[in-house]
Amino acid sequence: MKNVHITGGTPLPHTARDAGPTRRQAVLAAAAVACWPLALRAGEDARAPLRFGILPIGGMVDSRTGWEPLLDELMQALGRPIHMFSATSYEGLGEAVRRGEVDLAFLSGKMALDAVTQHDMRAIAQVTRHDGLPGYRALLLAREGGPVRDLEAVLVEPGRWRLARGEKRSMSGFIVPKLQLFLPRQIDIETRFQGDIVGTHQRTALAVANGEADLATNNSADFERFRTQFPAETARLRVLWQSELVPHGFIVLRNAHGDAMRGRAQRFLAQYGRGSGAQAEQQRAALKGLHDFAGFLPADNRALLPVARLTRQLDLDSAHSATWINDAARQARLARIESQYATQVQMLSAD
Repeated sequence: MKNVHITGGTPLPHTARDAGPTRRQAVLAAAAVACWPLALRAGEDARAPLRFGILPIGGMVDSRTGWEPLLDELMQALGRPIHMFSATSYEGLGEAVRRGEVDLAFLSGKMALDAVTQHDMRAIAQVTRHDGLPGYRALLLAREGGPVRDLEAVLVEPGRWRLARGEKRSMSGFIVPKLQLFLPRQIDIETRFQGDIVGTHQRTALAVANGEADLATNNSADFERFRTQFPAETARLRVLWQSELVPHGFIVLRNAHGDAMRGRAQRFLAQYGRGSGAQAEQQRAALKGLHDFAGFLPADNRALLPVARLTRQLDLDSAHSATWINDAARQARLARIESQYATQVQMLSAD
């Protein structure tokens, strides 16, 4: 593809980000974000490239190649070149969002919530899948025939097991298992296990299948994709636990691009893979390559309210289970959580 440029997303060291304009561009090029004209900011040039950030769900190569067909068509629909920012981690993509280095992005629920409430972005679409459910489920995996007999063995002796999990901003890899499975049993997912591997869902599943870990957090959607890509490894895995439904991922757009572009992007995504004919068939094939998406539904910021409720509950449960100097400190923390949640609800509901 000629106009969709693929870049990596390695976070910059602090000193490099503070350098002067010429030095900054050189360093950003090394970090693979300077292949677009950095001097052109949103609104300054109608032809300035748009930077699309991709959540690293599987391997980086999978993420890049999976999005290429869709972004090629989106570029035509918007009349703008698109540069792909494929980060190696949630943290790397989160930093790019915070620094304003992406214009559109595919994000998890938690990252989308942060982008909208803290970094001047707006939800425009949400992923749909073929099962028609409004979300997917977080999973806890173990090795078939391995030392972990059942879920009870995990909960009784967490320190006996090696855990492979997602990053802290991963809904199904960290937030939901912590909230729904471990915190209610006073198990700290970060400290109670023998050791942990932190990575993508593909990485965590492979870690258990190959004997590097005893347990892995994952999710139902990505585990189905894993089953297709790694059938032999999948046969060595079993599901110990599954969560309640977790909201699907979101496409977000920077507010500076205005209503006209938001409308064009939203219409394109809503129509992508719909209808009949050769083009629609090709689009559906592209969606299947994107972690077996069925398509996208138009969304606004209110679609993030369930995510805000989940993160509020996680913060409250964490605060209640933590050790505090005194009750006043605990109450102050609880008050801050409720205040933050109220602010989020107000912002999301104003859309």
